[in-house]
Amino acid sequence: MAQHSSEITHRSVVSPGGRIHLVEQGTGPLVLLIHGFPESWYSWRHQVPVLAAAGYRAVAIDVRGYGRSSKPAATDAYRMLDLVEDNVAVVRALGEESAVVVGHDWGATVAAYSALLRPEVFCSVGLLSVPYTPRGGPRPTSVFAQMGTDEEFYVSYFQEPGRAEAEIEPDVRGWLAGFYAALSADTMPAADAPDPHFVSRGGTLRDRFPAGRLPGWLSEQDLDFYAAEFERTGMAGPLNRYRNMDRDWEDLAAFDGAPITQPSLFVGGGLDASTTWLADAIRAYPDTLPGLVSSHILDGCGHWIQQERPAEVNQILTNWLAALPC
Repeated sequence: MAQHSSEITHRSVVSPGGRIHLVEQGTGPLVLLIHGFPESWYSWRHQVPVLAAAGYRAVAIDVRGYGRSSKPAATDAYRMLDLVEDNVAVVRALGEESAVVVGHDWGATVAAYSALLRPEVFCSVGLLSVPYTPRGGPRPTSVFAQMGTDEEFYVSYFQEPGRAEAEIEPDVRGWLAGFYAALSADTMPAADAPDPHFVSRGGTLRDRFPAGRLPGWLSEQDLDFYAAEFERTGMAGPLNRYRNMDRDWEDLAAFDGAPITQPSLFVGGGLDASTTWLADAIRAYPDTLPGLVSSHILDGCGHWIQQERPAEVNQILTNWLAALPC
């Protein structure tokens, strides 16, 4: 049975992996919002009511493995092809033929591949924080293993099942607070401090997290919500997304270098490593995103872009949506 809270409706729909939990508000063209790691539908709490007020049916999901959505046990149940089909199932379950898909962090990559693989369903795509980088190059884990010299890149650290879980799950709330702070503009480590994206040999990610205060966008109540979700579900499902990067590389071989041609949007944070490290991907947008409508870098903004700068992101989203043909 649907539950109503502040005009937002919670429900679950059937998906290939079992069920997807979502929140929705508003009527009109469907805008599907996909979160990243380690978040939930709640990361779109500032966008859902604004999009609804602007005349859209705003729907934010818990991605497979998160929140109240199903959490398959198999590691390979979190490959990109499965997450794309979950998104298609949500659109169909809501009685819609098409949707605009918008994603943040991993959700941006899932949104991009949803548009690439199922263009008949996803008519436009918005990417927050993580630029579109077409499939290509060497096997991903080989690339990540070469990063950091005597340190270990966080994606490599996440590969072994149970390893990162052992760091995070004894103190989920504290770990999340540190992770969020490490990538937020107002609390991230200084440029000359050890990079929190890397792990010292024999160490943990948490060793480099800032401590002592929460970023301005994150209240104690917000942190309580996120922590309760992961304390209930555990971290294996979310971390399994990282453990499928090589499978995705194999699954998507036929799409090597493929552009996304639908109308698109990119919004990045000026202080976000996802934006600075992938600057070449942004410069390649004339080839990789030929339908790009607008691209924005928010000065002084970190990684959690729609939570750090909700008013700016909302304005960019509503302006972009208003100009779309679908």
